[in-house]
Amino acid sequence: MRTAMIALRAVLVCSAAGAALTGCSGGSTAPAERSAGQLLDDANRTMSALGSVTVDADTVSASGSRLTTHMTTDLKSKCTNRAEWAAAGTLEQIRIGDTDYVRPDAAYLKAYLEKTRRDAEGSGVQGRWIKSPSSRAQPGDGLASCPYSFTSFGEADKGHAVSVGGRKAIEVEVHDRSERNGSFTFSIATEGKPYLLKVSYRGTDYETNTSFSGFDEPLAIRPPAAADVVDGAELS
Repeated sequence: MRTAMIALRAVLVCSAAGAALTGCSGGSTAPAERSAGQLLDDANRTMSALGSVTVDADTVSASGSRLTTHMTTDLKSKCTNRAEWAAAGTLEQIRIGDTDYVRPDAAYLKAYLEKTRRDAEGSGVQGRWIKSPSSRAQPGDGLASCPYSFTSFGEADKGHAVSVGGRKAIEVEVHDRSERNGSFTFSIATEGKPYLLKVSYRGTDYETNTSFSGFDEPLAIRPPAAADVVDGAELS
């Protein structure tokens, strides 16, 4: 279970890609005339200014285990996330400010209760949302953070013209210096705003594809109905 949770954290961190790339510049030069570094800077700047975005990620480890996530966020304090492990069930999350609401499905809950030997808690949790302070979330515990960092690193090279979700885009390749065989491919829109549409990572330990959509779409993130919520403090 802990390995799967760490994998979720890897998706959120690696799909954002590392530390800042140098060479930031503005201007209205056509995408074809801009350098790879300038294209990445444009995309990162555009994405960081969003009021909302949807992030879908699919990660497969070298051993074949799979994790998919679907997150919608205001990039600040409100977000929803659904994480599904092929071998360990599904965990849903709603975060509103200082509060997390988390709902495990039967498969996830069964695996968790078996591991922690908390069978007595299962009857009151099945199908309900568990409420707890977001401050209790720890790296690797499977919960998403609403802020999302759009930065890049390393030497960048322009790649092919592609289509992502019906949008014209250009690929930018960046090698992962921390791993000899690791590389990122950023797909950046070339029509309209330079949105980051997709990031693919290929490495020795895992591969992940992360796509972005719903740019600046209105969000309606609300807490679950009170009748469907159980206080996590009662389960301690």
